[in-house]
Amino acid sequence: MDMRLYAGVDIGSATAKAVLVDADGIIREYIVAPSGGNLRLAADRVLAGVLEQAGGRRADLGAIVATGYGRESVADRDKSVTEIACHAKGAYALHPDARAVIDIGGQDSKVIALDAKGAVQKFEMNDKCAAGTGRFLEVMARTLEVPLDDFGPRAHAADMPATISSTCTVFAESEVISLLAQGQSVERILAGLCLAISQRINSLASRVGMTPRVIMTGGVARNTGVVRAVEKAIGLPITVPDNPQIVGALGAALLARIHDARRQAPEQGF
Repeated sequence: MDMRLYAGVDIGSATAKAVLVDADGIIREYIVAPSGGNLRLAADRVLAGVLEQAGGRRADLGAIVATGYGRESVADRDKSVTEIACHAKGAYALHPDARAVIDIGGQDSKVIALDAKGAVQKFEMNDKCAAGTGRFLEVMARTLEVPLDDFGPRAHAADMPATISSTCTVFAESEVISLLAQGQSVERILAGLCLAISQRINSLASRVGMTPRVIMTGGVARNTGVVRAVEKAIGLPITVPDNPQIVGALGAALLARIHDARRQAPEQGF
């Protein structure tokens, strides 16, 4: 294969993602897989997997940019870039009118404000604990014995949300068990959990300042219950890309393309 490709690899706490773009910045292939316990192995697997899908080899790659929780585990990377920069780049590439990005990942959440050129203006993040993140939702879904794919639809079915006073995973799980014992419906509890997450995101958003268009990225963006609750909390509509999990890896791949171009023409700077 003689087409030059650029790889973005996003190693999160829950999932590993890899995206290939071509010289025009167009997505050629992508892959999403569980991270597992060995992040280096996960990185190798997703990069090898996406290259196999494209019918290519490592030698076809112009550059590799790594991002995410486990970005230092990506072998042969040309650069490591923060998730903030990569999600901003990916969201803006998909929606050039994006002015804000909400990313709820496996272990942290971020709110990013962009300017008209897609540059990061300000951001806030919660990375102190798993409160209100994908891991939080996984624990709650397991406690309630509800598949994650059913979380949103069943939350929508609630007539009102239950009151969940904590987004700390340990305390919220105790609250959920107590609510079940009191006879609260699973649907109300799910709606209450979505509301609790939305309030945490709104706290971050209020410090950043948000204007349309708002893009939500990360695996939690697939949970319609959370998306709807966040929309109500921030008072703005939210756009969810077709594949919200790969937005960070897409941004990394686009930055790999820029890195290679500037390496070929060093007078341009980086």
